[in-house]
Amino acid sequence: MTEFSLTDLEEIVAKRARSGDPGSWTGKLVAAGMEKAVKKMGEEAVETVIAALGDNRKNLVSESADLLYHLMVVLAIADVPLDLVMKELEQRTAQSGIAEKAARKDS
Repeated sequence: MTEFSLTDLEEIVAKRARSGDPGSWTGKLVAAGMEKAVKKMGEEAVETVIAALGDNRKNLVSESADLLYHLMVVLAIADVPLDLVMKELEQRTAQSGIAEKAARKDS
């Protein structure tokens, strides 16, 4: 298993977003703003679904990587640290998914 983590990706996205490098896709995406970043994330989400339905493991891996990257860019633009997302996931694992979803409907 790789030692690379989403925390590593979060740090790379933050560094590239601040770099001012005109050749950086991350920098360009961040500069274009949330609307552009969310649009790209949505495109990658659809491509990931298509890859999953196409039963193509290699394509699914590639599209999933694209989706995770674009999610990290969106989180960076929104100034939402990955740690908050991970804490939310951790809290949700304390109960069944069905119970967790039912609790959200009551809120």
